[in-house]
Amino acid sequence: MSHPHPELSHPPTLAEGGLRIVALGGLGEIGRNMTVFEYGGRLLIVDCGVLFPETEQPGIDLILPDFEYIRDRLDDIEAIVLTHGHEDHIGAVPYLLRERRDIPLVGSRLTLALLEAKLTEHRIKPVTDVVREGETRSFGPFDAEFLSVNHSIPDALAVALRTPAGLVLATGDFKMDQLPLDGRLTDLGGFARLGAEGIDLLMSDSTNAEVPGFVTSERNIGPVIDEVFRTAQERLIVACFASHIHRVQQVLDAAVANRRKVCFVGRSMVRNMGVARELGYLRVPEGIMVEQRELEDVPADRLVLVCTGSQGEPMSALSRMAGRDHQIRITDRDTVMLASSLIPGNETSVNRVINGLTRWGARIVHKGNALVHVSGHASAGELLYVLNMTKPGNFMPIHGEWRHLRAHAKLAALTGVPDDNIVIAEDGVVVDLVDGQARIVGAVPAGYVYVDGLSVGQVTETSLKDRRILGEEGFVSIVVGIDSSSGKVVAGPEIHARGAGIVNEDFDQVIERLEAALQDAAGDGVNDVHQLHQIIRRTAGKWVSDNYRRRPMIIPVLVEV
Repeated sequence: MSHPHPELSHPPTLAEGGLRIVALGGLGEIGRNMTVFEYGGRLLIVDCGVLFPETEQPGIDLILPDFEYIRDRLDDIEAIVLTHGHEDHIGAVPYLLRERRDIPLVGSRLTLALLEAKLTEHRIKPVTDVVREGETRSFGPFDAEFLSVNHSIPDALAVALRTPAGLVLATGDFKMDQLPLDGRLTDLGGFARLGAEGIDLLMSDSTNAEVPGFVTSERNIGPVIDEVFRTAQERLIVACFASHIHRVQQVLDAAVANRRKVCFVGRSMVRNMGVARELGYLRVPEGIMVEQRELEDVPADRLVLVCTGSQGEPMSALSRMAGRDHQIRITDRDTVMLASSLIPGNETSVNRVINGLTRWGARIVHKGNALVHVSGHASAGELLYVLNMTKPGNFMPIHGEWRHLRAHAKLAALTGVPDDNIVIAEDGVVVDLVDGQARIVGAVPAGYVYVDGLSVGQVTETSLKDRRILGEEGFVSIVVGIDSSSGKVVAGPEIHARGAGIVNEDFDQVIERLEAALQDAAGDGVNDVHQLHQIIRRTAGKWVSDNYRRRPMIIPVLVEV
């Protein structure tokens, strides 16, 4: 198996007649999916998503792919092809369109409708091209064929790309539910037809590669949701992804059967369900919906709230309810249902929300104690089925953490794909398909780009390290007045601590050390501000570490007088 190496250099010029594939996100992580294809000097992008921050990234709203690799070649981009409407596949599009607004966006009707609603908030009017399964489009040297796939959002697509270098099938996120709620099956016949034609490279979803067997059908959830409705004492709060239209439909159906009213809570939920309803993907019975301002008029045992927050997102409606920071107050007669799977890395956040809700007495129903969600990603049995059906010449697992990618690669090897033709890459690794052989040829920068409020890319890893230190260890500020000519101390040191767990009076013990260190520096003729900062940091930092076993941020402030 070919795999990345930390010493990979910048890739050579693409061989004539070769196809270059560079994932700028989605490999070694769950989210931020974005892949750049290059042929004949032209580029085609498949997906452009975001990654959501973890606890060690305080203050960050979103994480984007690094566009540096394509920034000087924006005019070479033929289009952005979007496989489906989840945030981890479309969320970064507004930020790329800021750099070139007329890049055509290609996707299904629902995918583009969800994206256009998002782009309206960014004041961007996009160029769009709606496609359906079974259709083909040409984008410069790329001929794209679109195939239906079943996923946890309607209208998902796989894309087959044909160039003179060969045929590539990118599955996007998919599963093989044989009884989907919308009746839209994964096009296994199309996959088999492409396999018979000869797939040179299969790029397939790896998220559930470690899970044996086949994914449970969405239809099996309906009776469980109905049971939760029937046993709920009073108010029922359902948290799920704002794009999970199938799950919301099941909630609406159960609400009708149990004579309850439904209210959508949260901006993204209201926006997305409005789009889905308008396009006919969500069937909303007459008279079932109520606005948030009308909640007091509906008896608690006749009410269902549908909101975001199933992943413990700090600013989501459910998280704020758990923290008593929302107008909706949780009581001991409420039932809360988390109708989603747990994205790796979110365990702590979700447990915190569950504990917060439980504190107020709510009954919590989640995937761990009831079948209220099934995954939208194919399990190992389904992945083997696709590998055997398509018989690819080369295989590249995508969309998953390292353990998922390697598990998927092992499945490919079991089906007969030669080890030399299995490429395990990571973000930024460059893969060339030349003469029917896929190989790693180098790497390009593909780091995290952080969105913090209105700033994009201004927060660095160093900034995050400082934030973590401030959050975990606090800070100590030390103000010293020095003579501008001699460097001698004429005032202070004055010391203040915040969040460091140290009483300000305790710093009397270190003031003498600081005075002596600064006096020695003045005697040696040291008057450089940077050097004096370092002396203060070292002296105070060693004292704090020796006495408190802590490492707060030391902030020297020198005032020249």
